[in-house]
Amino acid sequence: MDIEVIRSYIPLYRDALLLTLRIGWQGVLWAFVIGLVCTLIRQLRIPVLRQLVTVYVELFRNTPLLVQLFFMYFALPKIGIRISAEVCGSLGLGLLGGAYMAETFRSGLDNIAPIQEESALSLGMSYLQAFRYVILPQAVTASMPGIVANVIFLLKETSVFSVISLMDLMFTAKDLIGMYAKTIECLTLLVVFYLIMLLPVSLLGSLLERRMRRAEFGN
Repeated sequence: MDIEVIRSYIPLYRDALLLTLRIGWQGVLWAFVIGLVCTLIRQLRIPVLRQLVTVYVELFRNTPLLVQLFFMYFALPKIGIRISAEVCGSLGLGLLGGAYMAETFRSGLDNIAPIQEESALSLGMSYLQAFRYVILPQAVTASMPGIVANVIFLLKETSVFSVISLMDLMFTAKDLIGMYAKTIECLTLLVVFYLIMLLPVSLLGSLLERRMRRAEFGN
């Protein structure tokens, strides 16, 4: 392993990491918003919208992100819809993550006893107020392990962005291997930079989960 080669490649991986983080966290934000909207639609039990949410969740949970990106980046322009590679990456990740987040939130809501909603309504709250102030905070706490797992999963899925020519970590590694054949050095840096990206999320997620549970039980 050539240390000098690794040192010379670090700036390229750093730039790729920043791009990956920017698009990845944009996708995570989209996933949270979409997941919450889908959860609210399910809770309001609006027939047509609820069925559309079910179709959306099943469609995006059962197709690979790679296929979704191919469709958005290469197929949509054929019908006149053109989006940049960065928007395609963040939107694709958000749509995939939204489906998983919706199921995670649904699982958390299933753990909330019906008496919680009934008590809030009996105190004069509207349904939306009960959902916002009573049900949702408890559901988020119950869902925290799944939320953290989904965030890590989505950030790892950024590794397929290279198929739409985004200069992410995977693209950088493959490009350098193809040009200079420094396979060990390139793959070592790839592993290191993915750990830099994902380990803090895992540690912070575990810390947040413990704090939320302590706050919930008053310890």
